[in-house]
Amino acid sequence: MHQTLQSLAEFTAARLIGDGNLEITTVASIVQARPGALVFVQDKKHLAQALASPASAVIAGEFAASSAGRKPLLIATHPRLAFAQAAALLHPPRTYAAGVHPTAVIHASARVASSAAIDAYAVIEASAVVGERSHIGAGCFIGEGVVIGDDCDLYARVVIYSGTRLGRRVVVHAGTVLGADGFGFVRDEQYGRYHKFPQIGELVIAEYVEIGANCTIDRGALDRTVIGAGTKLDNLIHIGHNVTVGANVVIAAQTGISGSVEIGEGAVVGGQVGIGDHATVEPGVILGSGSGVLSNKIVRGRGVVFWGRPARPLSEYLKQLAALARLARKSERSS
Repeated sequence: MHQTLQSLAEFTAARLIGDGNLEITTVASIVQARPGALVFVQDKKHLAQALASPASAVIAGEFAASSAGRKPLLIATHPRLAFAQAAALLHPPRTYAAGVHPTAVIHASARVASSAAIDAYAVIEASAVVGERSHIGAGCFIGEGVVIGDDCDLYARVVIYSGTRLGRRVVVHAGTVLGADGFGFVRDEQYGRYHKFPQIGELVIAEYVEIGANCTIDRGALDRTVIGAGTKLDNLIHIGHNVTVGANVVIAAQTGISGSVEIGEGAVVGGQVGIGDHATVEPGVILGSGSGVLSNKIVRGRGVVFWGRPARPLSEYLKQLAALARLARKSERSS
């Protein structure tokens, strides 16, 4: 969708410097920019490159205002955020034509909104609900009694077990499995065998959640697994049973979260983080990539960065690394 620079300024609450009638057709990186593109710079060191690029306009911070005249500018308090907002206007989500593909299999008791789009070979079981304008991709399986809210988008081959509820505007990427049984077993010490603990709880995913490709989120054992509103999950993440993830949490790829973990709102979890069972990550905590949280551990400190295995505050972790380096040098000198 084409937009004038003036309309983008109003939409992003940015200050316009230059021709507001200029037509913008796309967003781009500085390197890939072409005429009609909008680019952004987060700090001053990349401003000259952006101004010299073929891009038609630049989103930048107040530091760029003195460059007025060289290229039309949108001055924003948070350039990266304004760029994302502009991109959403220029590249709106794909829309799907309402209707059911003839190869889809829908149980007679399922309730599918007339405005929903159901693609080829999707299966929707008894008593399931698909909300208004939601899209069910090719080969998806929607289990008995599953509830999918309005304006959801499920990509191909998503599997949703019974006992799962999705709020509105949830996006689930290809290959993800929601609501499978948790990993819960009880050992019979007499015979050395494992017996499955009941996995009959629910999975509740709140509104505006986005889940990446090939993720797995287990249902609760007897209670619920809950993913809070606005939370974003990268690809290849596993979340165990009875976990509670708060609102507006971001979790990067290949993270594994054991059962009964609590993650507070606004937390940031880096890639390849491991969190042991019954651990608590309090609101606003930042877990660096590759860090590990021990079972039953409480990690607290809004805005505090934790790193290492086991995870500890970054300042402490760096001191320990420095101490180890000094010991290694001392050992080399003495050998």
